[in-house]
Amino acid sequence: MPEKFGNDERAALIVLMLENRDVPNVELDRELKVRLTRDGRERLNDIGLLESWKEKNRIWHRITDEGISWCMDDLASGEPPTKSGPLSRAHFAVLQLFIRYHQRRNTLAEVIRDGADLESVIRAAYSELSVKPQDWVRLAKLRPKLNGAEKNEVDAVLLEMVKTGTVHLAPDSNRKVLTDADHAAALRVAGEDNHLVAIEES
Repeated sequence: MPEKFGNDERAALIVLMLENRDVPNVELDRELKVRLTRDGRERLNDIGLLESWKEKNRIWHRITDEGISWCMDDLASGEPPTKSGPLSRAHFAVLQLFIRYHQRRNTLAEVIRDGADLESVIRAAYSELSVKPQDWVRLAKLRPKLNGAEKNEVDAVLLEMVKTGTVHLAPDSNRKVLTDADHAAALRVAGEDNHLVAIEES
């Protein structure tokens, strides 16, 4: 049985697992609707399920591999949230059947991974590859880090992100350095192949 935590701590771990990226505490609270107290944060950090740090006057969180493992165990064998009503308990029982089914088939990690929001996965991969803010990153390097997402699906999300004005695409002006991977990964817009992407902070 996984170690027991309060509802907020459990929710924070599961949400961070699904987000699959570094998340600022203000976003966890205001947008993801999970309030993690200082005591809860420190407990999860001390036990090694969560990493938290301060950067640019913000507290950031990242779930650890141990935290993901804890979430898997909690989803499969944990108790329903405290003060749950009958319907919530029934939903939780159905969820556990689903989780155990995929555990037996070793497909649970794939299901969880595919459930992550693709824009968040793109941003996390870009952050890993970029050297500095708004750095140009080759699409040929970005695509392999997107959990196997289909090219047309990634292209659609990137184009939606471009509309926000915080994501930019560009061709590589030095055509001689383009590889077969660059050509295959290019995103064609208005008749022009774009090989590079730059993403501003959201």
